[in-house]
Amino acid sequence: MKIINIIKSAGLIILCSTLFAGCSGKTENDKTGQNGNIVASPTPTTVTIEGYGDIEYTPGYQFTAPQEGDTTAIIKTNMGDIKIKLFPEKAPKAVENFVTHAKNGYYDNVIFHRVIDGFMIQGGDPLGTGYGGESIWGEPFEDEFNFDLKNYRGALSMANSGKNTNGSQFFIVQNKEIQEELIKQMEQVGFPFTKEVIELYKNGGTPTLDFVHTVFGQVYEGMDVVDKIAAVETNADDKPLQDVVIKTIEIAEGKE
Repeated sequence: MKIINIIKSAGLIILCSTLFAGCSGKTENDKTGQNGNIVASPTPTTVTIEGYGDIEYTPGYQFTAPQEGDTTAIIKTNMGDIKIKLFPEKAPKAVENFVTHAKNGYYDNVIFHRVIDGFMIQGGDPLGTGYGGESIWGEPFEDEFNFDLKNYRGALSMANSGKNTNGSQFFIVQNKEIQEELIKQMEQVGFPFTKEVIELYKNGGTPTLDFVHTVFGQVYEGMDVVDKIAAVETNADDKPLQDVVIKTIEIAEGKE
């Protein structure tokens, strides 16, 4: 089955148990990709949810700048570099899979095979068709959802074809424009869409992908490159007419 991954639609936020299926903010580019969302020291917050007890989460966790010892990735493309902070403490299997593939050269010379301006750019399929790729374990691995990680603009997330079907494909959220109606829906739903989370989403993202696609990284430099890739001309299948190539992905410890 083709990895459809992300549904291109405005969508509605649907409450399902404590999880939410999530979709799309406006920001000028800067090194964080989120114009002012870098948080030096985010503060953990505890909320009490009826039937589930106390839940701790940290608004802004995703936007902490890389520190010494953090794992970072540089996606080197033929259109420029994209620098990403990874979150192995929150999504260990997704990060291990991505890092191992990167170190082994699995992503070298692979194209971004699906690009939708105002939504996302997607790659990681060695076939370049959307039908290929597998995890480092040779089989799909489970989703890793976390209240601290959301599909904000600049988020690095796992592509999939359904629940627990993660392989090698990934995407970077590029959307800048979030609909007022979607903001109102988040406000009505409440947790995990707190005031702080909604404010971050106003800078861009796709909240209808939350708890559907595993977030495991965040662009901290190079959103201008992501935007440039998103703007390329594509065919009816959203495939760039001229190849956008991942030359290699470099993994490093600490800020580049």
